[in-house]
Amino acid sequence: MKSETKETIEAVTAPILDIAIVGGGIAGLSTAYELSKHGVQFRVFEAGDRPGGVILTERFDGWIIDAGPDAILRQKPAALKLCQELGIADRLQNILPPRTSYVLRDEQLHPLVEGSFLGFPLRLGALARSSLFTLPGKLRMALEPLLPKRNTNADETIAAFVQRRFGNEAVRYLAEPLLAGIHAGDVDRLSIRALFPRLVEAENHFGSVLRAFRTLQTPTSSKGPFVSLPGGIGELVEHLVNALPPQTLALSTRITEIQRAGTFLIKTSNGPIRARAVVLAVPAYVAAGLLRSIDTTLSSLCNKITYASTATVAFGYYKRQIDHPLSGTGFVVPRVESNPLLAATWVSSKWPSRAPEGCVLLRGFLGGGRDPDCLERSDDELVELARNALSRVLHISGPPLFTRLYRWTQKSPQYEVGHNNRIVDIQQRLVNIPGIFLAGSGFQAIGIPDCIDNGRETAVQAAKFTNSQIS
Repeated sequence: MKSETKETIEAVTAPILDIAIVGGGIAGLSTAYELSKHGVQFRVFEAGDRPGGVILTERFDGWIIDAGPDAILRQKPAALKLCQELGIADRLQNILPPRTSYVLRDEQLHPLVEGSFLGFPLRLGALARSSLFTLPGKLRMALEPLLPKRNTNADETIAAFVQRRFGNEAVRYLAEPLLAGIHAGDVDRLSIRALFPRLVEAENHFGSVLRAFRTLQTPTSSKGPFVSLPGGIGELVEHLVNALPPQTLALSTRITEIQRAGTFLIKTSNGPIRARAVVLAVPAYVAAGLLRSIDTTLSSLCNKITYASTATVAFGYYKRQIDHPLSGTGFVVPRVESNPLLAATWVSSKWPSRAPEGCVLLRGFLGGGRDPDCLERSDDELVELARNALSRVLHISGPPLFTRLYRWTQKSPQYEVGHNNRIVDIQQRLVNIPGIFLAGSGFQAIGIPDCIDNGRETAVQAAKFTNSQIS
């Protein structure tokens, strides 16, 4: 009884915020940054001991290692705009030439064709010259403009879409390692509409993917499609955090429960607070747990969004140890190959000044939907698995100068078939819970630019809501 009385007193006397942001990843930080411009009182609560979520950069002895994403897509402007506002746009770096990426087939690396779209060659001459596909595979892909378009709006998997339009070989050596691989997912489960809507729109409007992108093709930038920062992508997080008002980021503070009581009562590991609105910028399964006491149906919908786990393994070598030119950015590995890697990045060939002179930095990726039990292995097993796989492809001799292993448990949301419909259902439930907002990659913001855009837009909505409550 005394404990209940104490909790009641603490709840009544808890400080009240306009907006509580749960989650200090890039979406939560972007929400906070935008809110700082709207004159509302807010705070970010992050369970971990650092901000940034999957964005993590480690720097030591001349090495710069991105443990998670290492690039920002230039085509989507939200991240570039944020860099301009933070005063770091002049620090953005382009990928070093040549910007060639490869696909592993029969233990040989085959370059993706220049001028392709998502790996699909747009010109017949380029397709004919590709070493990645067999002659029957090339002929099947070349027939794509002659095929009728699908007469239904039903969602389908990436594999089903690509097989219909381009054939089985395109599924095995492009769709599975590249399109699904970007999201560490299963090509037979991921939604083409949720992840690659431009391909669906191309078929719907032009009757052919190749015809659409040949028609719409604009001159590609000579600078390449991606940018980064000299100190790694972690530099973006550091500048974003520094731009927030003092005392608005609470690290090592776990949210244990959210209750609806006029305002929202939020129980944290450091005591209760109240807020007029709550932004949940956390993985969907975390949001599901926090929403259970507010709306069980919404909680269940969030919980149906699945996640994959991955591991990144970084290696430093002397350049002389590697009998491969490393001319390009790296390679992806199809599921049909006898290689445990999802992909590998030649970091020091991709970005300038990421390794000391005479050294190279490599990253290997493991797990995902292809190997869901991967992270059950020990650290030593994961490191050795990645090292052996890289050594076999790149002909590496001798031990690495160092290794770093980064585990990302349930950090890659899987937009499976039906995801867009589920998001519609979630949004409809949210209408009945004024003051609760969802943001981040688990819902409809895959990638850094989309998370930034989604976070800032969510901030505008949340600020409008709290201002209406105050007035």
